[in-house]
Amino acid sequence: MNILDWTIIASVTALVIVMSWLVGRRQKDQTDYYLGGRKIPYWLAGSSLAANQVSAISLVGAPAFIALKAGGGLRWLQYELAVPLAMLFIASVLLPAYSRLGGATIYEYLGHRFGKTARHTLALVFLVSRSLGAGVVLLATSYVAGAFLGLDIRPSIVLIAAIALTYTVLGGIRADIYTDLLQLVVLWLGSFACIAVLWGLLDGRVSIPAEAAGRLSVFEFGSTGLGDGETFSFWPMLFGGLFLYISYYGCDQSQAQRLLAAGGVDGARRALVFNALVRFPLVLTYCAIGVLMIPFLARTPDFAASLHGLPPDYLMPRFFTGYLPPGLLGFVVAGMLAASMSSLDSAINSLSAVTWEDFARGLFPRLDSISDRRKLLASRVITLFWGVFSTGFALRIAGGSETVIELVNRIGSAFYGPVAGVFALGIFVRSAREIHALSGFAAGFGLNIILWAFFDTTVSWMWWNLGGFLLTLVTGALIPTLASFGRPRATRRVRAGLLPAAPGTAPLLVWFFVIVAFCAALERVLALLLIG
Repeated sequence: MNILDWTIIASVTALVIVMSWLVGRRQKDQTDYYLGGRKIPYWLAGSSLAANQVSAISLVGAPAFIALKAGGGLRWLQYELAVPLAMLFIASVLLPAYSRLGGATIYEYLGHRFGKTARHTLALVFLVSRSLGAGVVLLATSYVAGAFLGLDIRPSIVLIAAIALTYTVLGGIRADIYTDLLQLVVLWLGSFACIAVLWGLLDGRVSIPAEAAGRLSVFEFGSTGLGDGETFSFWPMLFGGLFLYISYYGCDQSQAQRLLAAGGVDGARRALVFNALVRFPLVLTYCAIGVLMIPFLARTPDFAASLHGLPPDYLMPRFFTGYLPPGLLGFVVAGMLAASMSSLDSAINSLSAVTWEDFARGLFPRLDSISDRRKLLASRVITLFWGVFSTGFALRIAGGSETVIELVNRIGSAFYGPVAGVFALGIFVRSAREIHALSGFAAGFGLNIILWAFFDTTVSWMWWNLGGFLLTLVTGALIPTLASFGRPRATRRVRAGLLPAAPGTAPLLVWFFVIVAFCAALERVLALLLIG
């Protein structure tokens, strides 16, 4: 990199930090720090949701999955079919339940519906899973930064974490959301620039070798992911993805916190629709890079050979350093760093919110009486703690063979199905009480751990989401009938009004069919135009 690249990187990084500092100065209390005063516009909340899902991990992992991963290719697009369906469920079922409480975390619902133990258990699950996921985000960006700086992966992790935590501790959710928008713009522009560079390097002649033609297939209906070794077939990606996204967007505090900040149910629903409409074009941009990488690797055997023995996620960092011109290289790196900081902020701000709201306040009631200034200081200290923890996890997993986009989804799949099952149990099963919810979660999570430990190569991890969800729900629903627990104790129940035709959600169902039609057409068009 030259001086121009470094200037661009330093400028964008400084802009993010200054922005967070300015916003942080205006924060008066924890409602501002965690929820932006509940006044975030729906389009900004929706952009933040899209930016957090399609971020540094995508720019590193998606092209690697499409161009290099065994069994990969455009099959990843099957995953996107689940997004609008998940948004529809969240808007119709989960949001009405949350809106009646007005709390800062979604786990407050479980406390009202079941009791403190259920609330604390699921909140603890979130703390574990999201802190690990934040470590994966940090790792993804460190692959890129390390390649540029000439550092090994672990020193790179420490450096990026130090920059990110400076931003994270200062910002709060409002700064996080604004920088998410900046991230979205920078990464999208950088992705288009990468496409233009690849197109130029290929002289506009994109021809996929016959042996790689399978990577252009979107739909894989011939396998199930159950004993056939096909992780990325249609059925597990659709149904597994559906329950993963329901849990991720609706039952995971890092994303649901943006919905809580969007000013009520109507604002949250609009945010979900906006996210669904923005997300798919973003995914297509990353996929386009991966498709162009297939013929590029075939035409540059020396470059392909340099990747031998390395994790697939080194593909894009090596391409950036070897082929992007000065200035553009700095712009792309700046986007990656901004994505890392923004995504890490999203995770760690929510980890801090859950630690304070779901644990500290209950364990130490006197904390409610301290000044708002001290509460803000405590929130920032908690944020710093979780940043350090996630950094430690990133250091531990550095150098693995999986793409980061797979790893983050594996971690999510182990937890998300059972978590969504507990929320569904509370909403749909009137007789369920706390012991049933906890037993159901233990059964669902236990199933996923068994699958991961003993059937990892035979059962697609995409099925973990559905399996964990169903076993949690069925176990929690059957126990009151099969066991002699007596009548459920009188508890304060908070149930969602089921609104399958919720206002403003019709575009989500339409968008699902648009994506299906587009993917079917894309597969045929690419096969006709690109296979040589």
